[in-house]
Amino acid sequence: MKLALIRHPVPAITPGTCYGRLDVPAQPAALAALVRGCLDLPRPQAVFTSPLARCRAVASALAARGWPEPLADPRLAELDFGQWEGRQWSEIGSAALAAWRADLVGLAPPGGETVGALAERALAWARETVANPVFGQDATIAIFTHAGVIQTLPRMLCDEPLAGFAATRIDYATLTELHIAATEGTVAGRRRVAVVTRNQPLGPAS
Repeated sequence: MKLALIRHPVPAITPGTCYGRLDVPAQPAALAALVRGCLDLPRPQAVFTSPLARCRAVASALAARGWPEPLADPRLAELDFGQWEGRQWSEIGSAALAAWRADLVGLAPPGGETVGALAERALAWARETVANPVFGQDATIAIFTHAGVIQTLPRMLCDEPLAGFAATRIDYATLTELHIAATEGTVAGRRRVAVVTRNQPLGPAS
């Protein structure tokens, strides 16, 4: 099975703004460019999307061009930054930011969620989807989602520690592709996961 993780286009928001769960649209030109880039990919058997507009708009535009109708799943949404949402990063206290950056996985922004919680919900989605008998073992599934999900999900599927996840660069409008295969001769249900493409541009980065 192939999981094609595609990050949304550049959002239409003031640079330097903290946004995660904030539902901002994609810049129209960047959206159109990513749609064109995706049409050059093999047509997937299924499409999942974050419910946020900057992802959903791409999946919907592709559905109008012959791709499968997208299935929105909140587990594919970006990190919830809580009280920091919509604020300029420069306006958030340096002490609070330093404490959070020292423990990105375990410490949540005020009123938000931890990266660990994001990773667990994304992993739950992946396990459910991979095990779904509706999808064949050779199916390609496209997922329109966010940097946080794309940075953490491969590590979770490969049983790797989340520490250092933020060093994995994931630009706007890029493809990260995972191949998942059953492993013979081991514990039932174990699968081999390989990252075959990471941060491949599908449209302009800005």
